[in-house]
Amino acid sequence: MLNIGIIGFGRIGRVHAETISRFVQDAKIKAIADPLLKDDDANWARSLGVMETYTDYRKIIEDKTIEALLICSSTDTHSQISLEAIKQKKHVFCEKPIDHDVNKIKLVMEALKGSKVKYQVGFNRRFDHNFKAVEDAMLRGEIGDLNILKITSRDPAPPPISYIKVSGGIFLDMTIHDFDMVRFISKAEAIDVFATGSAMVDSEIGKAGDIDTAAVTITLNNGAIAIIDNCRRASYGYDQRIEAFGSLGQIAIANDTNSTAVISNGRGVIAEKPKHFFLDRYTQAYIDEVKSFIASIVEDTPVLVNVEDGLKPVLIGLAARLSLHEKRIVSITEIEKKYDLNVL
Repeated sequence: MLNIGIIGFGRIGRVHAETISRFVQDAKIKAIADPLLKDDDANWARSLGVMETYTDYRKIIEDKTIEALLICSSTDTHSQISLEAIKQKKHVFCEKPIDHDVNKIKLVMEALKGSKVKYQVGFNRRFDHNFKAVEDAMLRGEIGDLNILKITSRDPAPPPISYIKVSGGIFLDMTIHDFDMVRFISKAEAIDVFATGSAMVDSEIGKAGDIDTAAVTITLNNGAIAIIDNCRRASYGYDQRIEAFGSLGQIAIANDTNSTAVISNGRGVIAEKPKHFFLDRYTQAYIDEVKSFIASIVEDTPVLVNVEDGLKPVLIGLAARLSLHEKRIVSITEIEKKYDLNVL
């Protein structure tokens, strides 16, 4: 039985804790740590069978009986905790992104070289049944050579301004999932990026130096074009769609709804709205990604989302941010050279 530690006990930390306690056979949570841990949190953890709760995450790092940990803390702590865990030879599941600073991601990559540590990045959408169906169809050659990949990702409402200010910006917070999906679906790498956008949902987002509505065009090294549109507000719910168009056809996935019921009457044809937000929409994906991480440790197989998969969307995000500010096409090579990554 694998002993797991969870660092960070906010919304996503609780999701993973419940997943492991309810759905994973080969692991158990030994300890949870969060600097803001309250009595209610500790009581909830105990209801899952977790007896050890700390405000200092180093208690988990130093516990030699804990073999793996999930980093669910704030983004600015991810790379540092990763380095400490790797040094102690603990396997790591790290929520995205590893860091907003590429130099810090490089330190994690360097620490993993020659190590037997399993390191998985939490891009959960790779495990979603809809997106996986698109990937499977692509791998079977159902639509031939990819020409155009369209991704729509719109949140039901923007997060608090306090979050916006520390999020790293829309491209490194929200669109980063879509950048990962571009790589996952296309099996290609970005060559250059053009981004445009504005603050149309909330002027306070603009005052905080960010945008809430964006469109990004990416040229891929297989010749295909990826087009992403984002908005922090969709009145009808969480809008998550993909369309892949190729030489032999097209595959498209629609939003998940609570049912497929459609009411047709004199007032019109009415279907259910999409599921409300990511915890509803990606419930099974969160379960499957953690199960995959634990299976990779138990069976000694490669993780399905590795540290390089964690780096590449950040590079695309930085290119998009630069493109937005300078109103020009930005090559990924330009970003790589800035961080001495052209050797990768």
